[in-house]
Amino acid sequence: MSPKQLLWRRPGFLVRRLHQIHVAMFLEECSSHPLTPVQFAVLTALAVLPGLDQVSIGLEVGLDRTTTADVVKRLEENGFVRRTVHPADKRARQVFLTKAGQVVVDEMHASMTSAQERLLAPLTPAERGMFMQLLSRLVEVNNQYGRTTLKGMA
Repeated sequence: MSPKQLLWRRPGFLVRRLHQIHVAMFLEECSSHPLTPVQFAVLTALAVLPGLDQVSIGLEVGLDRTTTADVVKRLEENGFVRRTVHPADKRARQVFLTKAGQVVVDEMHASMTSAQERLLAPLTPAERGMFMQLLSRLVEVNNQYGRTTLKGMA
């Protein structure tokens, strides 16, 4: 049996490979902006829910505390977010998009959408819907096994 025959029977292998492919497509489509998919996810969460603290950001996008802190720090260094002391908890920091952050979210939206569409292009519209339903179910049912859980699924 060939390695392909062995590996392609493993859902984890295929999920990892599909993720690699998607990241490559995202970076290609969004090449005019120096953001990773994770950084864009954080900016997207902040565009919808401004003022989240770093723990809440992690819960929204499925990142652990250390990774969230690193991503927010890099976004702040690039001028896309600003942190302020949380008025109810002086130890916590709220994170807000800057004007530059909102601009980059707006500018990247079409490119990000294009990457998503390219990824799903080999599927028919019905298959796309089914694929997304199945992916969502797998994530929701197995959420507790991730390094961090997504909010609303714990």
